[in-house]
Amino acid sequence: MVPVELPDPVPGPGEVVVRAEAVDTIFVETQIRGGWGESFGIHPPYVPGGAAAGTVVAVGEGVDPGWHGRRVVAAPGTKGTYAELVRVPVELLVPVPDGLEAAEAAALAHDGVTGSGIAEGVGIEAGERVLILGAAGGMGTLLVQFAVAAGAYVVGAARGERKLALIRELGADRAVDYTEPGWTEAVGGPVDVLLDGVGGELGLAGFGLVRDGGRVSAHGAPSGGFTALDPAQAQRRGIALRGIAEVQFPPAEITRLAGFALAEAAAGRLRPVIARRFPLTEAARAHRAMEAREIPGKALLIP
Repeated sequence: MVPVELPDPVPGPGEVVVRAEAVDTIFVETQIRGGWGESFGIHPPYVPGGAAAGTVVAVGEGVDPGWHGRRVVAAPGTKGTYAELVRVPVELLVPVPDGLEAAEAAALAHDGVTGSGIAEGVGIEAGERVLILGAAGGMGTLLVQFAVAAGAYVVGAARGERKLALIRELGADRAVDYTEPGWTEAVGGPVDVLLDGVGGELGLAGFGLVRDGGRVSAHGAPSGGFTALDPAQAQRRGIALRGIAEVQFPPAEITRLAGFALAEAAAGRLRPVIARRFPLTEAARAHRAMEAREIPGKALLIP
């Protein structure tokens, strides 16, 4: 993954061009680059990235000229955002509230949408026990905050004391290291809700802790694959399952959820955790750090 010079993009009908000030990264982008591209309809060479924050510098035919000069998020669904200038469909633009930095807005671009959608879909209630796998990641840190705000008893699971300390700082009642033997016992008993941002064997172990009648969102696969849950077993136990399909939103829902997350952050009720900022030209180094699990929270690229 190397920097290249391409012609400046020109907005087509219904599009704008955004000068990116901060570019979001998510773990699946390392997996797409590493060989999952065909599953996403992506074939090298390509420009990675699916969200960014910046300022509109050009508008295309049929676009309200009032967008020009506005601070915006280019929401998930945008293509090729690892760039200085990004062409964005107008239906994926979300205004950035006053008082919110571009970096904060970019950090919420993907994870604010998905995290808000997961929390809303699962419906966390006060007094419930919630287990969050991958709780120190970009989205995991938001899910911890949503669950705490809902009044739940929150158990966050991650690897390493640095990440566990972050989970506690965000308000979780308990933090467990899922690389330790017997980690499921450290959770302290059954849970009502499992938010699985990890997948694989860890997700299966977490599923074993869910009470009959509980709810599960199995939305993550940084372990190499999504959790292979048995729908028939879940049905017998009355467990409601949600997967990656339930967080594939149409543009109108993407912008609604992004707007909600940005407003919550602007009001001080939600804090994106930005761990590292890499120059855009060092995107490869950012990917290596994410793959090495060195990032507690978000890594951003700064053009």
